[in-house]
Amino acid sequence: MDGSTPFITVALCTHNHADRLARTLETLADLHPPGRPWELLVIDNGCTDATPTLLARTAWHPAGVAVRVVREERLGLSNARNRALREARGEYLLFMDDDETPDPEWLRAYEQAMEAFEPDALGGRIEVFFEDGVRPRWLQDELLGFLGKLDHGEARWLDAPGTPIFGGNFAFRRGVFDTIGDFDARLGRMGKANIGGEDTEIYRRLLAHGCRVRWVPQAIIHHRIQTPKLRRGYFLDLHFRQGRTEGSAKRGSGRRIPPPYLIAQWLRALGRAAGLRLRAGADHSLRMEMNAAYFCGFLLGWMRDRG
Repeated sequence: MDGSTPFITVALCTHNHADRLARTLETLADLHPPGRPWELLVIDNGCTDATPTLLARTAWHPAGVAVRVVREERLGLSNARNRALREARGEYLLFMDDDETPDPEWLRAYEQAMEAFEPDALGGRIEVFFEDGVRPRWLQDELLGFLGKLDHGEARWLDAPGTPIFGGNFAFRRGVFDTIGDFDARLGRMGKANIGGEDTEIYRRLLAHGCRVRWVPQAIIHHRIQTPKLRRGYFLDLHFRQGRTEGSAKRGSGRRIPPPYLIAQWLRALGRAAGLRLRAGADHSLRMEMNAAYFCGFLLGWMRDRG
């Protein structure tokens, strides 16, 4: 690698969020540059709003950084990320979302970990803040992870399924995808469809292939939460869609009639959610209701969708 070749490619994938994206692009000027060259790769994922016009300007370009904008017409966050895999020139590929503000030391923290440990993948801490609304009472601390909050504590290697890295702040040695394959295009946001799970799926794939995953708590991203996510329906829809995707995949080419144990799990989830809401009220029952929504989606995906 010569001095002009980037060590890190920062890939920012966006779809029809011109207002959020404008703020994110402005914050890039506050980044403290790493010691080695880096590039910024913006993936316009079939945007039909003002995003292409915004990206055509150059005033937002970070000083001294190579910037490229690429359009990916196939809708879906995983499709956009897979396009970034093809376009990136850096040894490491670092992903962020279009509604985030990176800490000024974000890139330097990742660079130090990359050089010191040479991991296959890395993840950093994600904090959330509510930029245009008041946090509702029903949004308990245990639910903040579904808005992207992530903190695994001190720096260490991650090797357990229960310690994932999240898509709003993770990085990969680009060559690792030759081993583990691309992002699963069936998962991840797709337009207005509230689908997730692509980040935890690829993390588990990393572990299954024996890859080394480093937790870098000093690499901090601040996820800005907008009003549309401060609805109970957002969380229920997220889990319903996740369940439907997983139910279809689990059935595969098998019978569409679900086995009895799934019916029992569904009924138990409904009963627990209803019981907790009656006992403790709606401000404390959403987590159980999300479980019930997941099993409703799982059964529907099993019975109706193609595996």
